[in-house]
Amino acid sequence: MASNWLIMNPVKTDVLWCSTRQHSPDLPLTPAGTTVLPSTNVRNLGVLFDADLSLKAHINQLTARCYCCLRRIKSCRRALTRRSAVTVVNSLIVTSLDYCNIHLAGCNKQLIDKLQHLLNLNYALIFGGNCRDHVTLLLHDNLHWLRVRERITFKLCILVYKVMNGLAPSYIKELCVPVITIAIRSALHFAAHVDLLVTCFRHQLGNQAFCVASPTCMEQFASEHPNCTNSIYIQEPA
Repeated sequence: MASNWLIMNPVKTDVLWCSTRQHSPDLPLTPAGTTVLPSTNVRNLGVLFDADLSLKAHINQLTARCYCCLRRIKSCRRALTRRSAVTVVNSLIVTSLDYCNIHLAGCNKQLIDKLQHLLNLNYALIFGGNCRDHVTLLLHDNLHWLRVRERITFKLCILVYKVMNGLAPSYIKELCVPVITIAIRSALHFAAHVDLLVTCFRHQLGNQAFCVASPTCMEQFASEHPNCTNSIYIQEPA
């Protein structure tokens, strides 16, 4: 920055220490003579990341915004046909739930349940009924909607499919390593099915990484669909 005569603006600069609370330093950084204090969360492309990568702040903000839209739709629901209500809900709420939901892989079940409750309220708004009604089958049969956890798995599987067929960027392809490409693993019977290698991490945060979440979702999908031959191979902890 100094060689290009650029000055860092501390107001537009954020520092986020991604670590546990016990190891999170509170000391400011001084790049280029500018003092920057660490932030509790940082927004990147509309996603709010916190220090422990739990995405709790992002989900809380997302649900608050969706509930606001839900109240507005509810105020004019009687003036809408059922088909129009579905279109409005898909445009304002469901698209927000699906945006970058791949980051929610490995997220806390309690946080995922908050999003699922919001999705159930949308069904109650469209078709009527109580928010406590069991609507899992109704979501699938009437609206062809997947549950929140299934939507995340679906997006991950699509991205892995693009990686395996050369349709994804190289920086994503590097995170999906087939077992057959590793010399010491290629002779194993796992390699015959184009299995993916997943690295085990000692900390729970590592399970949210794409290199772990995506092969795991593919394995889950393969177990539910026996005709699929993709699987994973667990590597030693890094």
